[in-house]
Amino acid sequence: MTQADEEGYDVVVIGAGPTGENVAAGTARAGLSTALVESELVGGECSYWACVPSKAMLRPAAALAEARGVRGARRAAGGDLDPDAVLARRDSFVSGWDDRGQADWVRSAGIDLVRGHGRLAGERRVEVLRGGDGPRTLTARHAVVLCTGSAAAVPDVEGLRGVRPWTAREGTSAGTPPRRLAVLGGGPVACEAATAWSSLGSEVTMLVRGTGLLSAMEPFAGRAVEEALRADGVRVRTGTAVRRVARDAATGFVTTELDDGSRLETEEFLVAAGRLPRTGALGLDSVGLDPGTWLEVDDTCLVTGVPGGWLYAAGDLNHRALLTHMGKYQARACAAAVVRRAEGREAGPEPWTGWTATADRAAVPQVVFTRPEVASVGLTERRAREEGLPVRAVDCAVGDVAGAALRRDDYRGRARMVVDTEREVVVGCTLVGPDVGELLHAATIAVVGEVPLGRLRHAVPAFPTVGELWLRLLEEYGT
Repeated sequence: MTQADEEGYDVVVIGAGPTGENVAAGTARAGLSTALVESELVGGECSYWACVPSKAMLRPAAALAEARGVRGARRAAGGDLDPDAVLARRDSFVSGWDDRGQADWVRSAGIDLVRGHGRLAGERRVEVLRGGDGPRTLTARHAVVLCTGSAAAVPDVEGLRGVRPWTAREGTSAGTPPRRLAVLGGGPVACEAATAWSSLGSEVTMLVRGTGLLSAMEPFAGRAVEEALRADGVRVRTGTAVRRVARDAATGFVTTELDDGSRLETEEFLVAAGRLPRTGALGLDSVGLDPGTWLEVDDTCLVTGVPGGWLYAAGDLNHRALLTHMGKYQARACAAAVVRRAEGREAGPEPWTGWTATADRAAVPQVVFTRPEVASVGLTERRAREEGLPVRAVDCAVGDVAGAALRRDDYRGRARMVVDTEREVVVGCTLVGPDVGELLHAATIAVVGEVPLGRLRHAVPAFPTVGELWLRLLEEYGT
C-alpha cells in the first residue's frame, strides 16, 4: 500500500470497549474525524464477558435473599432459582453476544467503525489486519489512542494451560452450571464467580494462596464475604497453592493437586488470578516501546517516552485503575486533552479548559457484588498509615441504622470511615452489607470533594434510609 492509499483521520482509537467508545465519542463530538478499530465485539469485555453478564447472573440470588430477609415475604419467596432462566436473562443483557446494537450506536455518533486487529506501524500509523481481505492502513493527524484493555492472567502452574481453564470470559458465558467448580483466586472476580455459580447449584471450591479474601480491602470485608460463602456451601481453602492440574481425557474431569498433597476433582477450573495488559500484539516496538508491558501515562493519558505528543493509552492497559468506570473517566480526560492539542491549545498562557484524570489514584470507587456486597472508595486504614497520613478509623454496625432494620429483618453490615485527623476530611470509606453499592457515591463525593467533617454533618440523610449510617459514623468520630 502506498502513502496515497492510506486513510487519514484526526484520531484513531484502537479498542472499542467502554473506554475506547468514550474517547471516540468525545473527539467526534468536538468535530474531529475519528476511526474506532475493533477486532472482537463492539462494547468490549465489560459488555459481554465481565461487568454486565456477571451482575446479571448475581442479581437473581440477591433479590431472592432480599425477599427472604423480610417477614411476610419469606413464604412467597420459598422456591429455588431457575438456572436456565437466570442464564437466559444474562444472555438477553449481552444481546446473545451480538454487537449490532452497539455498532449502530458508534456509526450514529459519527465515528467510523473499522473491523480488524489494529496495531501500530510507526508514528501516527495504524495497520488493521482483516484476515483474508488484506491490511488497511490508517493515519492519525493528531492522535492514536490505545484502549485494548487487559486479559486474564493464567499462572505458570504445571498442566494448567493444557486443561483449557475457564477465565472470567467462560465464567460469565457458560451455558450450564458445572456440577463441581474450582476457583483459583481470592479477589473480586473470584468471589463473584463463586457467589454466582454456587447460587446456581455448583459445588464450588475456592483455592486462595493468601490468608483471606479481598486482601486489598479492609480485613473485615473479606471476612464477611468468606463467612457468607461458607454459609452458602462454598469451600474456601486459604493458604493453598496448586502444584499441578490435569484433565482426564475419558471423563473430562479436572484433577487438581494441592501443595499439601490433597487432590480435588471438578468439572471445570476457573482462573481469577490477576490481569495482563493486551499490548503484546499492538506493534509497540514500532514506536520504541516494549510489547506486552503496561504503558506509563501522564494525567491526560499521554504515553510517556514517545516523542511528539500523539500516542495515548486509556483504561486497563495503563494499570492505574482496572475498572470500567475508571476507564471511562480516563477516556473523558483523554478526549479533552486530544481536542485541546488539536486546537493548538496545549501550551501558552491561557488556562486549561479541559481536565485531567487524577481520581484514579486516590479516590477509586469499587463494588464487589457478593452477598453481602462490599463497596469501597479511597484508602483503607492500613494504606493510609503506610502513606504517612495521620488517620483515625471509626466503624458502625449498619444493621443498627433504622433504615437498614426496616429494609431487612436480618440486615448485617459494617461501615468504616477513615479520616485524616489533621485536615478532618474523609480519605476512605468501606461499606459491607446488602445493596451498599448504592450508598457508595455519597462516600466518593466526600473523598473527592475533601468535604470537611464540620460541613459534612450538615448533609442530613433522609429518615428512615440506610444512608443514616453517615450520622452514626460522624457521631462515633465525635463531630
